[in-house]
Amino acid sequence: MTPADVRRIALALPGAVERDHHGFPSFRTSRRIFATLPDGEQLRVMLSEEGIRAAVAEWPAWCGEQWWGRRLAALRISLPACDAAVVAELLEDAWRLHS
Repeated sequence: MTPADVRRIALALPGAVERDHHGFPSFRTSRRIFATLPDGEQLRVMLSEEGIRAAVAEWPAWCGEQWWGRRLAALRISLPACDAAVVAELLEDAWRLHS
């Protein structure tokens, strides 16, 4: 999966927009960021802590926890290794959570 694939999927969600976030693309609802692309190899998806842990347990080869300080804040996805269909579902889950 490529950043262009992520962008296409994220922006197809109703009301989703792309904006800069500290120098890299973020995808937002009217309320909050639901995903970011910090580089061409990683995607960060803002799910609940339970959702993050479940995804890491199910797909450990390409998912990891993203911590900001003491807070489990996002699911880190390795784009070259991921399952595109699953990532599309995870993006939709995050969009729904932040809508």
